[in-house]
Parts: sequence; C-alpha cells; structure tokens
Amino acid sequence: MKSMIVTLMAGVAACALAAGTEDRPMKPNTDGQRAMKLQRPVVMEIDYLLYLPTDYGKTQDKWPLMIFLHGAGERGSDLNKVKVHGPPKLVERGKDLPFIIVSPQCPSGQWWPTKVETVMALIDEIVEKYNVDESRIYLTGLSMGGYGTWAIACAHPERFAAIVPICGGGQPYLASRLQDVPVWAFHGEKDPVVPVRESQRMVAVVNAAGGNARLTVYPDAQHDSWTQTYDNPDLYTWLLSHTKPPAKLEKDK
Repeated sequence: MKSMIVTLMAGVAACALAAGTEDRPMKPNTDGQRAMKLQRPVVMEIDYLLYLPTDYGKTQDKWPLMIFLHGAGERGSDLNKVKVHGPPKLVERGKDLPFIIVSPQCPSGQWWPTKVETVMALIDEIVEKYNVDESRIYLTGLSMGGYGTWAIACAHPERFAAIVPICGGGQPYLASRLQDVPVWAFHGEKDPVVPVRESQRMVAVVNAAGGNARLTVYPDAQHDSWTQTYDNPDLYTWLLSHTKPPAKLEKDK
C-alpha cells in the first residue's frame, strides 16, 4: 500500500487577477454599500493511503473506488494509524480486494463532517489520475467515519453508488437526500459510545423518503461493530452489486 499526500489548488485565475495589485491598497469608497466579489486561492491538503488491486494496470479496465473514513482514534499525521481497522488493515495483511481503496487521514482535532469538500476534492483527484469507474464509487466509515459517511453522502448523493456507515449517525433532516443511494448501515446493540438509535433514525428517514436503506444490528456488540462487518465477504459483494445509473451520472455532471 502506498502512502500519499494530495495538495489540491483552486483559484489560479484569482492569483493572476491579483498580480500587480497586491501591494496597492483598495481606494476607500464612502458612497454607500456596493456589490463585491471575493477571489482568493484555495488550497486543500490531506494525507491518505492508496491501495491498487493486484490486477490494476494489466488492462485498461476501470475499477470501482472505495473511500474509507477512519474513526476519531486514528486522527493525526501518522498514516500507520489508519491501517489498524477496516479495509486498510485487510489489504495491509495481504487481502486482495477488487477496489481502488483510498483511506484519508483526518488531522488531529478535526472532524470528518467538516471535511466534506476536502474528501470530495480527493475523490476528484483520484478519478483524474487513476482508472476509476465513476458509476461505482462507494463510501464507508466507522464511528467518526460513520458520521462522515452520512454527512458526505448527504451533501453529494449524486457521486455515490452505495454507502456503508458503521456505528455512526447524522442529521435526519438531510437523510431524505439519500433516497437514490443504497445504504447498508451497521451498529452494535450495546454500543456505549454511539447509541444504536443514531443509525436507526437515519435509516428510517431514508426509507420514509422511498429509499433503499437497511440496518444490521449485532445484538451483543458494543462499539466495535466494524471488525465483523469488514471481515464479511457479503459486504463487498453487496457493494459491487450497485452502480450509479449512467443517465443519473450524466444528469448530475
């Protein structure tokens, strides 16, 4: 598995516009308020693990992309921490999964639901650089990453073929936006950190909106409902069974 860092930049035009004027203070206008426009460069930076399947590159075939969001305990600047759970742990131990797997690391003191646009910029970067099947982009995460999965998918439902939030939760008033995104959520009945009702209410809203959401509750599990989930081959079969309809993709671009 490769450790990668991505720096994403926007606003080049803004830099050009600013050239030659940055040292000149704006002349004050005291004739009342006026319409203005902000133009500044934007830089997004995040560290991530990249996994390419064994057969990647042998043909021109496009591959499904899985984005994995870790929990709060793996935040920081040491990417080795991201390998302790979920798909990064499995591929680090030699399991070959049929996905391009991207596992970003949330910086210390930050929270996945506030990194929505950074994760989306990372997805765009991976799509540009690798042979990604855009009809098969999947999002999953555990605990804080479960919250991030709900938040990012609700913000950009048009990008995901299916999502798997584990022991997370979200904003129920936004969950109806996932009516066209298959959801398989997981939670431990005895979870003392994130109550199971967090998943229950999100799944209920998706289904009430006409969506396709299911919830698996492990009756004896506490917070760790992710180990048996990611160890289950049926999870990956279920993900691969879902694609974003081509007409929907074209409409959303």
